[in-house]
Amino acid sequence: MEQDILKLQLSQVPELESERLFLREQTLNDAAALFKIRSNEAVMKYIPRPRPQSIEEVKAFIQEVHQNFLNHQSLGWAISLKESPELLIGFIGLWNFDCANFRAEIGYLLDPEYWGKGIAGEALSLATDFGFREIGLHSVCAVVAPENLASSRLLLKHGYVKEAYFKEDFYYNGVFLDSEIYSKLNHS
Repeated sequence: MEQDILKLQLSQVPELESERLFLREQTLNDAAALFKIRSNEAVMKYIPRPRPQSIEEVKAFIQEVHQNFLNHQSLGWAISLKESPELLIGFIGLWNFDCANFRAEIGYLLDPEYWGKGIAGEALSLATDFGFREIGLHSVCAVVAPENLASSRLLLKHGYVKEAYFKEDFYYNGVFLDSEIYSKLNHS
């Protein structure tokens, strides 16, 4: 990326905090918890990626996320509660940086045990605000399966706007899938 992910010149993943959450770098110690989440059928229902078959696959994913950060291609955090910061309960990240347009994509996963408690929204706000304030993004977008109503509601609740509906724009597992694009602009 020609502008070094805009203003992002980090040697380590920054730690972010909210009232209840602590966002930190993932480590290999998170592999078992992340495997539990990424292999859960309900979690992965709307995410067009294969579920991992082993903890080793998840360890490779964690290493890939770290390498992508070092290469200034993405920025991902483990979501944990302040009361137990060592326990990963989800993941959130920014990637697909488009420096020419000051834009990035955001995505997230959360252990179903923590669904419906406002945790995903808190993490979404932290990561989005970091993208705006610290990276210098003008917009952050999310690509959502149209059937994923919970994610759509979450994004709308946190100031994202539905910008587009694409018909059969993504090919996965022998099927063309539709997608919706939500975006939030930095007006600060």
